[in-house]
Amino acid sequence: MTAAITTGTNIDVNTLVTQLMQVESQPLTVMQTTQQSYKTKITAYGQLQSALSGLSSSMSALQNTSTFQQNTTSVSDTSVLTATATSSAAAGTHTIEVQKLAAAQQLASGRFASTDTTVGTGTLTFEFGSNNSGVFTTNAAKNSFSINIDASNNTLAGVRDAINNANGGVRATIINDGAGYRLALAPADSGTSNSLRITTADGDGNATDASGLSQLAYDPAAAAGAGKNLTQNIAAQDATAVIDGITVTKPTNNISDAIPGLTLNLAKVALGAPVSVTVATNTAAITTALNSFVSAYNAFSSKAHTLTFYDASAKTAGDLQGDATANSVISQVRAVLTSSMSGLNGGLSSLSQVGIGLQADGTLALDSSKLNAALANPAFNVASLFATTGNSSDARVSYQSSASSTPPGSYAIAITQPATRGNLTASSAAPLTITAGVNDALNLTVNGQATSVTLSAGTYASADALSAEIQSKLNGSPALLQNGVSVNVSQSGGLLSIMSFNYGASSIVTGLGGSGAGLFGSSPVETDGANVAGTVNGVAATGNGQTLVSAEGLRVRISATAAGSLGTMTLNNGYAAQLASLIDSLTDTNTGAIASRTTGLTNSVNRLTDEETTFNERLTSIEANYRKQFSTLDAALSAMKTTSSFLTQQLAGLTTTSA
Repeated sequence: MTAAITTGTNIDVNTLVTQLMQVESQPLTVMQTTQQSYKTKITAYGQLQSALSGLSSSMSALQNTSTFQQNTTSVSDTSVLTATATSSAAAGTHTIEVQKLAAAQQLASGRFASTDTTVGTGTLTFEFGSNNSGVFTTNAAKNSFSINIDASNNTLAGVRDAINNANGGVRATIINDGAGYRLALAPADSGTSNSLRITTADGDGNATDASGLSQLAYDPAAAAGAGKNLTQNIAAQDATAVIDGITVTKPTNNISDAIPGLTLNLAKVALGAPVSVTVATNTAAITTALNSFVSAYNAFSSKAHTLTFYDASAKTAGDLQGDATANSVISQVRAVLTSSMSGLNGGLSSLSQVGIGLQADGTLALDSSKLNAALANPAFNVASLFATTGNSSDARVSYQSSASSTPPGSYAIAITQPATRGNLTASSAAPLTITAGVNDALNLTVNGQATSVTLSAGTYASADALSAEIQSKLNGSPALLQNGVSVNVSQSGGLLSIMSFNYGASSIVTGLGGSGAGLFGSSPVETDGANVAGTVNGVAATGNGQTLVSAEGLRVRISATAAGSLGTMTLNNGYAAQLASLIDSLTDTNTGAIASRTTGLTNSVNRLTDEETTFNERLTSIEANYRKQFSTLDAALSAMKTTSSFLTQQLAGLTTTSA
């Protein structure tokens, strides 16, 4: 290499060092190129993982069996009725003739001069039941309630607001009929069993006359003006419809329990003009879910191709071309979709049977006509082809859910303890007479929620009637209502029993007290609820209420009432469930193939960064040495040049002297 000379004597050190450092820096360029290739792959893996996540999200609906069990309804005359169907409704057509519409009772008071007119003080008690020729029978399923009227709310408007604020199931309004203001009362629910009986504890001492608060009393068994002081403008009425030739009577126009899974909303009477209601599978929802899956897979397939292809003509390659991990991930996903499922309980074993086919370019396509044919075939269960399903050999065991890691297969179920509910049972028969201030107050704690209620005074016709009153008051108490707690009160041989509706160890009825505690005898028996206990495949499982959870994450509901073997639960994973599980494992942030690969690449990037730093430090040292060496050489050459000039001058002088 020839160094540039500046003025004929000095070396061009900068140029020379720069050229030498370019040679020295070549390994650094290799490091930086390699590091960038690693970063490019990390970005590419992020894109691959994003495509996998999109594919996984698209399968959420397909993993849920309810997606395949949705139904649609069509009604021949929607002015008469409308209908909705749940997944449990059977496909078919029903004929329905609406003969009567349900109506709520409408009561009205006499006229008052204004909304500020004082009505009276005392207590208003509202009970729900049926009125048959003046005989009122309490509706055990509805809770009675009472409101207190004092000087703060004793006007007509105040009474209205107090009734509405109680949220007890009675609506109160004030209507000006042109001659005065009248209080209109109606139960929130229609039907003959929801008629009202309104009794008062009037502050003026007379609970039945037509003055004071008793102006609002309404006892169907009483005489007009003597406890029956409201006017009934509309009597409660049940709805009547002839469904598939069978007469059905219901308290509401919303009928949800006549045909399993089908809810009818009656709108008008149409005597002699039956309406047809057809229930069919909601194929649109299924098609939408499958199209979403197909689109997501095709997006994944396109991204996978872009990242791993090699274009020989252009001599360009995808960022993950030839990457073993990427190829393995893509191959595993495709393998699930092209495999044949065995052991499914739905008559199907491949995607092609429901119209999903692999195209020549590697994408999927959905044939809607083939899908609809599969959905219409009663021998096929399309849900089992995609979702995780559980099939029990014993009707007392039902599948609830499982973890993504729960292996498919058969699980033997056995219980050693059925789930039970907490209860409190009387030790002696209850008296049927309830006296205010003597034995009408009950204190109780149910499932940890304490409540206090006051029973209606009077002599009850039977222990059943008394148990209905206790159940109504307990289930209507705010403390239990607000916490979702309810009880069932029954009697056997006059012995009252209060049972929590909940199952499990938290189901407890305790803390009996109050003046009415004697209704349950001197030593009532408390029995706490228990969680179900048992095994799954011989291994102890965890019980919570009626739910048994295996160590593998299988959750089943046990309705059996005795210990013993309950057969087997067979768990099968369809395409969506298997693919979702695979994607979860591939994209796991700790152990997944993509995480492991990107962690390795990141470590390589970090290692090269450290090496680059070290190498740059070495280059700095090398450059400094080069500059020092060439500067020394330059100085030496300069000195030599000076000496040369001196010697030349001396020689020239000698020559002149000799001449």
